[in-house]
Amino acid sequence: MTAVPKTPHHLLTVAEYAELGEDDRHRYELQEGSLVVSPSPSPDHGAALLALATQIAPQLPRHLEQLLELDVDLALVPADRPGFVRRPDLIVVDRKARQRVRQDGGLLRASEVVVVVEVVSPGSRRIDHVIKRDEYADAGIPHYWIVDLDEPVSLLACHLAEPFGYQDPGDVAGEFVTEVPFPVRLRLDELVE
Repeated sequence: MTAVPKTPHHLLTVAEYAELGEDDRHRYELQEGSLVVSPSPSPDHGAALLALATQIAPQLPRHLEQLLELDVDLALVPADRPGFVRRPDLIVVDRKARQRVRQDGGLLRASEVVVVVEVVSPGSRRIDHVIKRDEYADAGIPHYWIVDLDEPVSLLACHLAEPFGYQDPGDVAGEFVTEVPFPVRLRLDELVE
């Protein structure tokens, strides 16, 4: 799709959302059946995301891969109900997930996501820290990392702690190091120049 789609006259299912196609100028997500439109990210957001992906890539185990800005069906409701689809900045999935989409079609599924990453934009702070945090936890995504580009650049690493939703140890600045869900060391101060 190259233009903003005509506003639907009903709440969308995930399948109806998927039929809308792509648009290079806007980011679309589906929140309880309602189409949510956001402007394209800023150049700083894009540069930080690329730098983050560049750091993560060589540290991933062979069975995992990272994908950028792709739709994920959160599967929070039955397929015939108004759905939830998010387009995270970065996701880490088992390599089999992309093969499944290639063979069977459809969207990536929350159950295939190991880590979801959002880079906070000026208009997304509450959405990333509250709304998406709740949705990703409800969808059962085990790890949610929130990267904030405000100085000092920081990362909030949330992990699913059933039945309490996500728990986190607080923001980390400078260097983020973890062994779970895979060993990784990220230089956060190198995300913004």
